[in-house]
Amino acid sequence: MSILVFGKTGQVARELAARGGVICLGRDDADLSDPDACAAVIAATDATAVINAAAYTAVDRAEDEEALATSINGHAPAAMARAAVARGLPFVQISTDYVFDGSGDAPWHPDDAVAPLGAYGRSKLVGEQGVRAAGGTCAILRTSWVFSAHGANFVKTMLRLSEDRDRLTIVADQIGGPTWAGDIADTCLSMARAMQQGQSGGTYHLSGGPDVSWADFAREVFTRTGRKVDVVDIPSAEYPTPAKRPANSRLDCTSLRRDFDLARPDWRVGLQSVLKDLEGASS
Repeated sequence: MSILVFGKTGQVARELAARGGVICLGRDDADLSDPDACAAVIAATDATAVINAAAYTAVDRAEDEEALATSINGHAPAAMARAAVARGLPFVQISTDYVFDGSGDAPWHPDDAVAPLGAYGRSKLVGEQGVRAAGGTCAILRTSWVFSAHGANFVKTMLRLSEDRDRLTIVADQIGGPTWAGDIADTCLSMARAMQQGQSGGTYHLSGGPDVSWADFAREVFTRTGRKVDVVDIPSAEYPTPAKRPANSRLDCTSLRRDFDLARPDWRVGLQSVLKDLEGASS
């Protein structure tokens, strides 16, 4: 039987679709600004598990659209989780490192205190709270710095900027684990299937290793593509944004290995796969 996936065009949803065995729903099928409609889809499905890979991800715009972000990232996942629990279906919700305040330099554990810095993080936290309140077999997977060959992300932005620039200033005081959307997709599927077999849910972390700064991530992109770009480290203060980003996005992923036997992936392997896909798409 298939797994029902909310999301169709996003980075993780595209990777889930590529793996097969899933039914991906776009906005025309289920509008996340209408939580009741999302719940109704689950109530009528014959799928055996549900993954929510759809979200409001415009971090800066969320500062002005917090109500909409909260509906999509908070109320909709809560409604989905309740509907899945009512049907006895495992439910996986993708969340974010933005639920933390980014203080310190130690990796965040799943049970650490949360304190979002902005509207996006607050909206995702509402979703987490709603999913937990639903009970049943539900899992929350927090991740960070998502990249892929699809949509808008840091890797594609760096490649675009390097087309006509040989020097870029990149933030170096934000540290985290870049995470390939394909690894997130594989992890969500593995978790859903394990929960179908009796594994309990909970809150888990997934990020690629090793942890790096945005500047060092950019350097790796340019090294692997042979682009001669001088990356200049700058502090976050020199690149102000409407929404404040966490300085420390390191995530401790040990419980994912302990409970699901899933190792922390090497983001450099995922990066190589993405660059190969992008090269093929442009040839």
